[in-house]
Amino acid sequence: MQVAGPGSYLYCRHCSSLFFPKDSRDGVAIVGVESEYRCPLCHDLLVAADVAGEHVLYSQQCHGMLLKQGVFSDVAHYLGERSPESFGPPRLLNRDDLQRPLHCPSCGRLMDTHPYYGPGSVVIDVCMTCRVVWLDGGELSAIVNAPGWDRRTEE
Repeated sequence: MQVAGPGSYLYCRHCSSLFFPKDSRDGVAIVGVESEYRCPLCHDLLVAADVAGEHVLYSQQCHGMLLKQGVFSDVAHYLGERSPESFGPPRLLNRDDLQRPLHCPSCGRLMDTHPYYGPGSVVIDVCMTCRVVWLDGGELSAIVNAPGWDRRTEE
């Protein structure tokens, strides 16, 4: 099977069938094969995936994802604008996540770990060399579904 369309489904040239993957809790649909990159948390091979029409690498085991910095910004903004009007209670930042060392799946360097300064109270890991962002499973949903100034509600 090969990735088809805007990266949201797979096409089999042998039998001409189409496969539309089921989305995860973060809206990630797996659309490709394993990459050469390993998850910095569970060490499984990351697979090609799609979220909001953008290419990401995804861990099927721990549900984390690796995105280019610009893609992260675009996806968070796009999904945040389309988030439902009813938001859950604000989540507290887990300060223990700030102490966790993660190595970039691309270059192996230690990633910069810091709070994401948008809604959601999550800690993100960034490799400034490769210009990628690592999000743990559920963090994109926390960002997208959080109350905040950009969601027409108060934090």
